[in-house]
Amino acid sequence: MPDAPVPPDLPRMPAEQDLRRRVKRELRKRARGIRRATPLEACAARSARIVEGILSLEPVRTARAVSLFWPIEAEHEPDLRPLDAALRARGVRVAYPALERAASSEDKTGQMTFHFVGDVAELAERGGGFAEPREGAPALSRDLRELDVVVVPALALDPAGQRIGFGAGYYDRALATVAIIKVGVIFDFELLSEVPTTDGDVAVDWVVTDARVLRAVRSEELCAPSTAGAGPESPCRS
Repeated sequence: MPDAPVPPDLPRMPAEQDLRRRVKRELRKRARGIRRATPLEACAARSARIVEGILSLEPVRTARAVSLFWPIEAEHEPDLRPLDAALRARGVRVAYPALERAASSEDKTGQMTFHFVGDVAELAERGGGFAEPREGAPALSRDLRELDVVVVPALALDPAGQRIGFGAGYYDRALATVAIIKVGVIFDFELLSEVPTTDGDVAVDWVVTDARVLRAVRSEELCAPSTAGAGPESPCRS
């Protein structure tokens, strides 16, 4: 009797990853449109509350060095510039990222480096719509051992810390192998119940909005065995 034919391997994972990428593209497009439609005055008020939330975090209160980001004003990003001044008043060293840009937007090999900045006057717009350390400024080590916290921009986040950014992958590549506290910031209306994950995604450890501060909890932590058992609010209950 001849052997039964072996069915070909089905490309389940690639197909699933492709679906997740398409969903993320649509979510990104929608998030950018909603954010751009939000009045600047409302963004400023919400940004002030985000700054308060970041300053309340224990990892930030004890930090000696923190990386921030300069807002892309055309995209109505949260404005953390007052946080820079507040941290420096505490004696905290402040760093900012710079982009070593790829040849095209489709090229996912561009790199992000981080640099201590003595004064925001040292930053300059370099083509990305936001201020960066000047070209040639000394960079921190790739493992970012000089930093305690990195504050990460996002277009959307979920309670597990999964993030939707602008899609170029700079932060994901820079933080993929770095053991450091990552704080993601968004406006509260950009907090989603779930962000689809794709290969190479790096989750943040804290989510700070203008209305709440969340310690990111991964699904495996939510469903870890407990001597107390699954309570009435546990997501592990069937």
